[in-house]
Amino acid sequence: MSAATVADGHGLFYLMGPSGSGKDSLLRALRERLGTDHRIVIAHRYITRAADANEASVALTPEEFQRRRALGCLALDWHSHGLHYGIGIEIEQWLARGLTVIVNGSREYLPQAVARYPRLCAVHVRVRPDVLALRLRQRGREAEDAIAKRLARARQAFAVPPGCRLVEIDNSGGLDSAVAALAQLVGAAPSAARQA
Repeated sequence: MSAATVADGHGLFYLMGPSGSGKDSLLRALRERLGTDHRIVIAHRYITRAADANEASVALTPEEFQRRRALGCLALDWHSHGLHYGIGIEIEQWLARGLTVIVNGSREYLPQAVARYPRLCAVHVRVRPDVLALRLRQRGREAEDAIAKRLARARQAFAVPPGCRLVEIDNSGGLDSAVAALAQLVGAAPSAARQA
């Protein structure tokens, strides 16, 4: 893979969707399907809150997050709901090795991500409003007013830069069908593994 290909984000999948849409569950289920022959890496996120057992994340203090940001250790970073999120610069080494890389991103940050990696594939995980409300309440992280704000934000449109490839995956039903769609997209479906 050429340096230009690495720099433009070819092989990079940018997963996004409202909080509660099941992104972490999708990524965990996909990771469980990966065999040694799959050249796919799911990047962990750096985040300024305690790590959740359901997500691939590394907890950092706000001070350490800003220090790493200043040192150029983050390829992507954004601020949402009072927290800082980041994806490490190591993803560029993985892309350089010809690996497919999946990151858990933010809809609001998509234009900046595409500016850095123009050929990334954006993957939007959508879910019906009633299902989303139920999941947010079951998660138990937030009070009802915060849940209402998240539900309102989930209904808002987000900017998709011109030329950006956007794929929609519905995760309103059982997880298996959404995972199968994601696996097919990134080349981790059973048929893809057999052909490799």
